[in-house]
Formats: sequence, structure tokens, C-alpha cells
Amino acid sequence: MESVDLKPDPEDLTARARIRDAALRHFGEYGFQGATTRGIAETAGVSRGLLRHHFGSKQALREACDDHLVKLIGRINEQARNSPATSGMNHVAAAMAALGPYQRYLARALTEGWAEPVFDAMVQMSEQWLAELDERRSDLPFADRRARATVGTAMALAIGILHKHVSRGLGVDVLGDEGSHRLALTVLDIYSHPWVSPEEAAVYRDALEKSRPRQTAPSKEHTDE
Repeated sequence: MESVDLKPDPEDLTARARIRDAALRHFGEYGFQGATTRGIAETAGVSRGLLRHHFGSKQALREACDDHLVKLIGRINEQARNSPATSGMNHVAAAMAALGPYQRYLARALTEGWAEPVFDAMVQMSEQWLAELDERRSDLPFADRRARATVGTAMALAIGILHKHVSRGLGVDVLGDEGSHRLALTVLDIYSHPWVSPEEAAVYRDALEKSRPRQTAPSKEHTDE
């Protein structure tokens, strides 16, 4: 998998960025409820007053963490799309690799039900490359593009959340260089060799439609009201 070489963001050299990075660590380690502004400020090497000056509240600080990751995903997507060697699945793979340092934050955030902007940004990126792939498909998709992008993003992010289990199964830490390479090859094989043929999928789809619960008509007493 080709890595995406991102240029440093000038903002990352500021005290505000140090606070944000410390918050990413604390939110990932302790969760939003468990993290404290005092602990975040101490890790960042600033006063609580400076933290409040830049962010105002812990909630606003968490939103700034999400905004930072959304911005990072946007930069990854832009550079990946401009690279002829990086297309399709590699857009999401490149995003996952660049988000590696933030896996603990993402795992905690996603399982606790926040970081919606980050998830939505990755879904949007998936929709973009799915649009390109759909142009080359000979068969019509069963599900709409938004649905496929949403489920595909969830599946990709699940590797970060379950990285200890995945690492144990692969026999190597998937957050390391060797593990990342092996993971990329495995994902590539899965994507390039579907588990079922289009003909088998059509049969399964018909079976799903036949077993789908049917809506019952409203009773007469309700329709007379």
C-alpha cells in the first residue's frame, strides 16, 4: 500500500495544537467522561486558563479533536486522488494508515457514540471512490451508494477498534509497519476476490426478498377512525 506523504500543518506547531494533541491522548485513554481539563493541560504543558482561552470547554475541545481528524482525512483524500497509484480502496486504506496514531481515540470515540464528523467524512470519501468504481461495474449494485459507503467505512474502522484481536489472528501488530503491510495485502485479496459470484449473490438476494417481513394492512377498526 502506498503511503501518503502529508506536509506538516503550520497549526500543529502552536500551543493550541499541543492542547488538542494532549486531549486526543486523554480522551482515548480515559474516555470523554473520565478525561479532565486539568490532566489535559498538564500533559500539554499549559495552564488550565490557557486551555479555556483556546477552547472554552471540554466539549468544545472534543469537537476540535474531531475537526482536526476531519481536516486530516480531507488532506489525505486530496493527495490520494491526485496520485495515479492510489485509487479505489487505497483511499480508505491511506486514511486508516495516517489515522494510526489516533486509533485509541477513534476506538473510544466510536464505541461511545461520538466522533460523528470523522465517521461522516470517511463515508463521504468512500462515496467518492465508489462513484468511480461503479462506472466500471458490469452489474447493478443491490444497495445504494450511501449505504455501501457507510457499511464499508464501519468495516474499515472496526479493524482499529478490534486491532488487538486482528493482530492476534494475523500474528503481528497491525499498527506496526509489518502488520500494516500484511493487513493491506489481506484486505486487497478480500476486495479483489469476492466470496460469492454475482450469480450466487442474485440467488441470495432473491431469498432475502422472499423472507423479508411484509407489512400488514391496518385493521378495520383503525381505518374507520
